[in-house]
Amino acid sequence: MKKWKKTAAVLCAAVLLGCGSKPQSSVSAQEAVRVEMTVKDYGTIVMEMDPVNAPITVENFVKLAESGFYDGLTFHRIMDGFMIQGGASANKPATIQGEFSSNGWENKLSHVKGTVSMARANDPNSASSQFFICVADDRFLDGDYAAFGTVVEGLEIAEKIAKDAKPVDNNGTIPKDEQPIIEKMVVKRP
Repeated sequence: MKKWKKTAAVLCAAVLLGCGSKPQSSVSAQEAVRVEMTVKDYGTIVMEMDPVNAPITVENFVKLAESGFYDGLTFHRIMDGFMIQGGASANKPATIQGEFSSNGWENKLSHVKGTVSMARANDPNSASSQFFICVADDRFLDGDYAAFGTVVEGLEIAEKIAKDAKPVDNNGTIPKDEQPIIEKMVVKRP
């Protein structure tokens, strides 16, 4: 009986210790790629990419970030209580496969507050560079959009951007001169 109690105590401790970890991440320290995004007048948001659940999306996003593609682009669609969306450019990169269940892909990430995901048009394989950060739990997007990362530092910055926004319509459109500017994205590898 004492041996069983010790085993149960060890298991309980392991479970309790595990509760402090991020449930969203399936990435080991060796795989972890972080992207530091500096937003003018707001600060830095640090995102951890998840190549386990969305390898194509992560590769595309990291490649664009490393090339400087996002530097100078803006958050053009913002909806407080939902998300902030950025990455629109006249130079649209090639589209990628949508890594989500309704498109035949197993992606275990959920669209909870802090999730980084790809925006797209109606075609499930139309995502290219536009991404969004959830500032609320948006689980209704699960299975239809490719979640590919998590904000690990600076979520309050994304929330402030959403609070400050003054959209001109119900779709979150922000006037060009009021769009928060992505000054720089820096990729940090382990």
